[in-house]
Amino acid sequence: MTDLIHKELSEDIIGAAMKVLNTLKPGLDEKLYENALVIELTKRGHRVEQQKSFSVYYEEQFIGKLTPDLIVDGLVIVDPKVVTDFTETHVAQMTGYLAITGLQLALLINFKFARLGWKRVVRTGLPEAQ
Repeated sequence: MTDLIHKELSEDIIGAAMKVLNTLKPGLDEKLYENALVIELTKRGHRVEQQKSFSVYYEEQFIGKLTPDLIVDGLVIVDPKVVTDFTETHVAQMTGYLAITGLQLALLINFKFARLGWKRVVRTGLPEAQ
């Protein structure tokens, strides 16, 4: 059995998201959950970068910016969603974000229902260890 990447941090992020959902309830816009999650994670002592931009290059030429919703403690991308279910598109987007940022873990967090949903996306080719 392998250890999960950033297990304790992931658990704290999910716990913070649960608190946000339990307080605000389902049915709001993604941005409201994102902003509340920043407040809750900061209260818990985490460093949260919101909408940090990364330059993207193709063959050494700048082609644009990539902007993940949240990066927690410089280690985990967090993407709050309000969707019926996570799709392959959501996972593919996080895979791309991980490749560009060089990070190993992204968490998709779903605030659509009374029960929080989440999915871990790990950059492939790296060991699943802390």
